[in-house]
Amino acid sequence: MRLLLSLIAAAVLALLLALWAMGGVDAIGQWAAVQQRGFQNTIALALRAARAGESGAVITLLGACFAYGLAHAAGPGHGKVLIGGYGFGRAVPMLRLSVIALLASLGQAVTAVVLVYAGVLILNLGRDSMIGITEQIMAPVSYGAIALIGLWLLWRGLRRMMGRRETHTHGHDHAHNHNPNHDHGAEVCGHCGHAHGPTLEQVGKANDLRAALALIAGIAVRPCTGALFVLIITWQMGIGPLGVAGAFVMAFGTALITIAVGLAAAGLRGGLLAGLAGSTRLAQAASVVETLAGAVVFAIALTLLLRAL
Repeated sequence: MRLLLSLIAAAVLALLLALWAMGGVDAIGQWAAVQQRGFQNTIALALRAARAGESGAVITLLGACFAYGLAHAAGPGHGKVLIGGYGFGRAVPMLRLSVIALLASLGQAVTAVVLVYAGVLILNLGRDSMIGITEQIMAPVSYGAIALIGLWLLWRGLRRMMGRRETHTHGHDHAHNHNPNHDHGAEVCGHCGHAHGPTLEQVGKANDLRAALALIAGIAVRPCTGALFVLIITWQMGIGPLGVAGAFVMAFGTALITIAVGLAAAGLRGGLLAGLAGSTRLAQAASVVETLAGAVVFAIALTLLLRAL
């Protein structure tokens, strides 16, 4: 079963790489953009109907906002890159990863609300100015933060790989006087004090609060342009609270896809490492996976940053 999981995970990874190499990601992005434009038109019509007091307009508006969030998240985006890379690179409990993805998406809605209302009430900015701030300032900041997190994952993976190599070399430079019949499983050896075969749960347990906050902040600093559109239009119409509700409903739609990507990445990691559970090579393989995830996150974030500058 472990070997089967590893083979399935490897096949999925190969399929994703083939999709990227053949331009499938761009095609998905174009499809998502078309869907977003369609839902934007629906949102605009629902807003006019809501202002006129038409029955069912609010439900239609919130449904369109949720669908917009789904379509927005379905395209290539920095949130999915970061959550997916983190879930693939480190052994993160699925509930914790889901909460991080949800809070990051809700954080984008909070950023959008703060930007719009600070812009219109304090700085007297228009829609184009606020979108310009988002794309020209906040987007590069977000991509830069994600690139740094990618470097952090890359550095951690490389450090662990070198540490394992040094420990392995040191462990073979002195005599352990092992009992040949002792268990080389996940338990600590009674003769030399070393754990020879960690389990998946024992690898990469360090998931501290600072890492989670960095992930959330890196995503939340760039608000969704769809949320900006809804917030600005509803403020101009005098139905601002409805726009705030729409922005958060969008965030829930985005979170749903981001959580799915994070859980899929975590499952892919588990599948790749399943065949090595209990083996002395598990920790080394986990370090390689974390290094690979960090390199991919850094490369994609750097590409987005260079495009934004």
